Amino acid sequence: MMNLTENFVKHLETNVFPVYFNTCRWFAGKARAQNTFHVRHRLPVGDAYILVVETTYHDGPSEFYQLPLTQVPAKVEIPDKGVLEKTAEGQIIDAIYDEAFRQNLYAQIYQSPSSQYATPFATQRGKALDDADTPDSITSRVLPVDSSNSAMLFGGKYFMKLYRKLFDQTNPEVEMVSFLTQHSQFRNLPAFAGSITWQRDGQPDVTLGMMQQAIKADKDNWSLTGDFLNDFMYGVPGGTFGINEAVFDQVALLGQRTGEMHLGLYSTTADAAFVAEPFDDTYRQFLLHRLTDLLDRRYALLIENYHKLDEPTQRLAWIFMEARELIDDFSREMLTRPLESKRIRIHGDYHLGQVLTDDGDFIIIDFEGEPEATIAERKIKHSPLKDVAGMIRSYHYAVSAKLFESTETRNISSEKLQTVSDRWYKLMRDTYLEAYLEAFGWPHPLFKSQNEINFLLLFFLLEKAVYELGYEISYRPSWVKIPLRGIVEVIREIEKIKEPTVRISRLGSH
Repeated sequence: MMNLTENFVKHLETNVFPVYFNTCRWFAGKARAQNTFHVRHRLPVGDAYILVVETTYHDGPSEFYQLPLTQVPAKVEIPDKGVLEKTAEGQIIDAIYDEAFRQNLYAQIYQSPSSQYATPFATQRGKALDDADTPDSITSRVLPVDSSNSAMLFGGKYFMKLYRKLFDQTNPEVEMVSFLTQHSQFRNLPAFAGSITWQRDGQPDVTLGMMQQAIKADKDNWSLTGDFLNDFMYGVPGGTFGINEAVFDQVALLGQRTGEMHLGLYSTTADAAFVAEPFDDTYRQFLLHRLTDLLDRRYALLIENYHKLDEPTQRLAWIFMEARELIDDFSREMLTRPLESKRIRIHGDYHLGQVLTDDGDFIIIDFEGEPEATIAERKIKHSPLKDVAGMIRSYHYAVSAKLFESTETRNISSEKLQTVSDRWYKLMRDTYLEAYLEAFGWPHPLFKSQNEINFLLLFFLLEKAVYELGYEISYRPSWVKIPLRGIVEVIREIEKIKEPTVRISRLGSH
């Protein structure tokens, strides 16, 4: 085991970490003014350690990161991005690049719940882990993926994700994947093979990593949808509106698989963390407060950047701004409208990029939840229609981005392109939603009535499009029209709901 003396740890904190962390894709603090790096915990794993490193900043809360650390001889070939420092004794490296460290992690999961390992870790073994794949027989390697986590592959069969940024609770993704694999019939996800958790006395456990069945997917569904859209787009300049029947089949299949995922997450008897719950007053207040806060910030941002928008986008923005009272009235219905539908744990960050294609079917991935939400918020139970709204908005983005950004359509007016994209999107939306609801059968406790479905879907579509608006204003001004168009569509639907009341009041005034 490497010798972590106090002087050496101080050297790492002062001289090594400030440089190394800022070269790592998984370090989220690069854009913040950093103060210090402190090793808060040293967790032994064989001859290596998992260091829990706290990063403090000039402003805002500190963050905690997992850094596996070990020492290997100088002659061992390690990728540059895995080397922290070269010394007279060898190389100090990120231990994921050390096979002994990887094998130790795998062995602990494989032999769970064996007490062979006296460690601060708790491991869980999942259904997807085959007895035949013993620690002695399996090989491993680090996957060349730069993301917010690190990935390792074992025997070409198991994918292990090491969570770099640590939170003061168990990871929602592990809970979701484990529940779906162990307690449901849903199989269109990489099945749960195991997890490793740091157990702390008197404090919540912290998830360090999860292992799943490895899959060989063709591409994600954003790319697949882009392929479908190519044929559609090539006909647009000639005035041809054509959609291959296979497109409808694929969209309907995704709707079905989404419904089956939510059926798998619907529970009345299992783990309390997954039991369906009603729309109680606390949850309703939470939804309204979040949407109202989002609207306030987006209106301010839109007003500040209004002069930067082109004329068609300004017209959409004006409709949104003029409809504030209508939107507020609709939003407040969340507090008073009778709702007997149920809410459950959901994917939380559901879009076309989270769905992989595999031999004509779909595999759903990345159950970590909304990236900007806290871990506690990611575990809140919602109507599954929040996921549905996310996917519908993703389809809107797919067609809008394809038509507005392609050279084939650059000579067509934005108004014409918007009309064409709306027609395509609405066909896909209706196809997806119909297949989704058919997956449940009727009636189902998750959805009390069609009226409730319509209201909740509009609420979450509005929330999603308003959320998207902030990103586009800040980073892609030319795309602001996409979420604005989504918002305007919701406004028009709200107006349709209100129209009967308006007509009755007018009749009563004569």
